[in-house]
Amino acid sequence: MDSSPLNRLPQDTLHLIFSHLPLRHIIACRSVCKSLNATLSSPSFIQLISTQHPPLSLIALRPSHRHVSSNPTLHVFDPDQDQWVRFPLSFLPFRSHHPVTSSHGVIYLWAESNSPNSLNSVQSTKSLVMCNPLTQTFRVLPQLGSAWSRHGSVLVGSPSKVLVLTELAALYYSGSSDNWLKFSSNLQSKPRSPILVSESIFALCDVGSPWRSQWKLFTITLSNLQSSQPWTRLERHEWGDVFDILKRPRLVKGIGNKILMIGGLKSSFSLNASVSTILILRLDLESLEWDEAGRMPLEMFRIFQESSKFKVFGGGNKVCFSAKRINKLVLWDCAEKEGKGEWRWIDGVPGNGDGLFRGFVFEARLTAPP
Repeated sequence: MDSSPLNRLPQDTLHLIFSHLPLRHIIACRSVCKSLNATLSSPSFIQLISTQHPPLSLIALRPSHRHVSSNPTLHVFDPDQDQWVRFPLSFLPFRSHHPVTSSHGVIYLWAESNSPNSLNSVQSTKSLVMCNPLTQTFRVLPQLGSAWSRHGSVLVGSPSKVLVLTELAALYYSGSSDNWLKFSSNLQSKPRSPILVSESIFALCDVGSPWRSQWKLFTITLSNLQSSQPWTRLERHEWGDVFDILKRPRLVKGIGNKILMIGGLKSSFSLNASVSTILILRLDLESLEWDEAGRMPLEMFRIFQESSKFKVFGGGNKVCFSAKRINKLVLWDCAEKEGKGEWRWIDGVPGNGDGLFRGFVFEARLTAPP
């Protein structure tokens, strides 16, 4: 490439040519050589394409905490191109990396580094790190104890609002103050699949007995959390038995002011009722009305039924399902506002685990600074 005529073109001309390419092609071109990488990573080029290219909606996999790679990589699936893409994380100067969520084009991950504890010993510390793997830039948030990384759920709104939530306490980081604020969460049980929608947190909690689970939806605003106000149980008489028809429900953030509740559809209300398929319910937070967004086709569910455990992840109009001993994913894609969405298999999932994959939606952007 050093002798290529492409390098003789003026910088402005190169910027104009490459600005007409789709974002995924621009990302690929940055890997061709150092010269193109510098040209397509320059602030002037990024500013030029900032209003022309929407983010890429990708699905990222979370690596297992048991797996520490010498060449850390973020594996993502591009539903529009039906292919897997790798983003290297080796630019991060940490001993281990565990991506957990994403927001506004920024990946949030737990990173482990060694810091001196005394003159003769070194202790391992955990930090929450914000990074953009496309621009290979990162920022480290104030240090936290390792217990938060093991037991806390990381929720992110805007880049300046980060929450780490457990059953007993919540840590809140705001860009206005460079430190974590700690609050009591006072939840009745461990929150299941908490999500952050605008200024409100939603979570499922088990209010039943040791012999029978009874799931309910709880919510609290960020302002009430900081003022130690109690969580509110969100329910309506019109909802009837909406929480009783699903086995092991979990929440996923939907589009706009909608949230999704997903679980196995019980065949009856008995204690050990079998599951007939996986159901997706959608709650409109303005009208507080539920509707059915989709249900897994029976031919797919029969394969999932052979597994004793499954995971749900994603967001918006794309939700993924994984199950033990099934080394592929099921994708529910509801790109249209109406309808029940499309169900399809995702093959070629990287890794050699037990098939119980976890992940999150990653809206890749070249213009997202950590």
